[in-house]
Amino acid sequence: MRPLDPRLLRQARQARVYIAAVSGLGLLTAALIIVQAQLLATGIVGTFTRGDTIRALRPVLVALAAVVAGRVVVAWVTEAASYHASAAVKAELRRRLLTRATQLGPRWLAGQHSASPAPRTAELTALATDGIEALDGYFAKYLPQLVLATVVPVAVLVRVGWADPLAGLTIAATLPLIPLFGALVGKATSAYAQQRWRALAVLSHHFLDVVSGLPTLKVFGRAKAQREVIGAVTGDYRRATMSTLRIAFLSSLVLELVATLSVAMVAVGVGLSLVFGHLDLRTGLIALILAPEAYLPLRQAAAQFHASADGLAAADQAIAVIETAAEAGTAGAAETLTAPQIIRVEGVSVRHPGRPEPAPDQVSFIARAGEITAIAGPSGSGKSTLIDVLLGFARPSAGRVTITDRAEPGAGAHRADLTALDRDAWRALIGWVPQEPYMFPGTVASNIRLGWPDAPDDAVRAAAHAAALDEVPLDRPVTERGGGLSAGQRRRVALARALLPGRPVLLLDEPTAGLDGENEERVLGTLRAQAAAGRVVLVAAHHPQVIAAADKIVRLGSGGRAVAEPGRTGEPGRTGEPAREEVPA
Repeated sequence: MRPLDPRLLRQARQARVYIAAVSGLGLLTAALIIVQAQLLATGIVGTFTRGDTIRALRPVLVALAAVVAGRVVVAWVTEAASYHASAAVKAELRRRLLTRATQLGPRWLAGQHSASPAPRTAELTALATDGIEALDGYFAKYLPQLVLATVVPVAVLVRVGWADPLAGLTIAATLPLIPLFGALVGKATSAYAQQRWRALAVLSHHFLDVVSGLPTLKVFGRAKAQREVIGAVTGDYRRATMSTLRIAFLSSLVLELVATLSVAMVAVGVGLSLVFGHLDLRTGLIALILAPEAYLPLRQAAAQFHASADGLAAADQAIAVIETAAEAGTAGAAETLTAPQIIRVEGVSVRHPGRPEPAPDQVSFIARAGEITAIAGPSGSGKSTLIDVLLGFARPSAGRVTITDRAEPGAGAHRADLTALDRDAWRALIGWVPQEPYMFPGTVASNIRLGWPDAPDDAVRAAAHAAALDEVPLDRPVTERGGGLSAGQRRRVALARALLPGRPVLLLDEPTAGLDGENEERVLGTLRAQAAAGRVVLVAAHHPQVIAAADKIVRLGSGGRAVAEPGRTGEPGRTGEPAREEVPA
């Protein structure tokens, strides 16, 4: 990230107002610095050349005290505005980051089908907490100094150059050395900060994996062995942090040395001019007092850059996530549907990074309300990806998906492309059961109510009964990641979520995995009842019992292509449409 990245101003509107305010305060600070130097020079000349008493110098001293007080007030206002703006920008970045991560979907969070297959959950958590929190150093310290480093040296240079052209020329020649050396050192610091952030991401991933798998590790006696691994990863993070600090300390030495030598050159020039009578004492004092003020903001900005390097690296990562294109649909789009009746998948293919062939590949089928459509096939054939396409979490590389809100074509029927629908409104119509349902701390009832927090108790009990969850009390506590529930119970809780009223489309990925034969049959009976009630039921499954219960089967081959099969009824007119059929316009 650059010192003042335009992307940050685009993504955080509060930053724009803050920059404008700090710029105004920087101009005021520059004016006060120049007035203070002139008052000091006047007081010193009056004391040592004219022998002025305290009474004679009272107006100068009062004005000087007012200027100093003004600088204190301006510094306090700048700091207060900085922290206020920092809090607002952090809140806005976190909101945008989490909103975009939600839009990108679970497969993006899991790192599937990406150049970096590692799960992104731990990294995103670290980014949204400690990473963005580190922006305090950027907004509260570095950015005000950056504004001062832009305004104050220019104002001082103009004033000194007007008083002593030789001193002004010396300052103009040596000032660029500060940002030059600062940029050279800052480039190295940025690289170390990125390395430190990557080390923190690895540590977060590994620590999350160890904590989530700790019961299994203890069962197999491998918990203690993980201490060495965590120690090694922590050591990498410590070394990256110390490397960043080492560069920061070295840069301070370099910048202080350059600034000191530059001020010394100005002092030598002013001294010679005074000796040869080219300057009066007051003008020479003004030049000497203002010379360090020209270099100070640049030195402090360079020093604060290192303090804000972590925040800059985290903001760079956050903005990269925010600017990642959502896969399908748009929030606030014009088109919405109330009761989808037909879902047409027309020649859909999805390509994944690192895979030569798409999966699924040119799949076409129609899923109607009133029937169960099963997507079958081996692992890797694209069943879950097809579900993600329907959810709007994956964009087809070819083909399209359309939704019709009438079972029969005719007057009043509306057919819309999935990418033209309002994303949030479309997902509000879907009851979804993923392969690995997530449980939140609370109770079984609160987890069922996840998509409908105000769901009445009767609806929750009915959904739990339909999901074969009768043996689990609704007030049973649930800990992080579903602790207290078996794998089958977690899946049935997720199914109960999907079965709450108001979801005319059911997308189920392996809904009976982990269930015994009796509960599996109950769930299949529930799915038949949901289809008979007019819901669109689409199931991705391996289990032969689930596939046999479907009215229509779309069987994906190992290459992701679809092979048509009739469903359990075998009726060619309704359940046996070919999976590669021509879909009427």
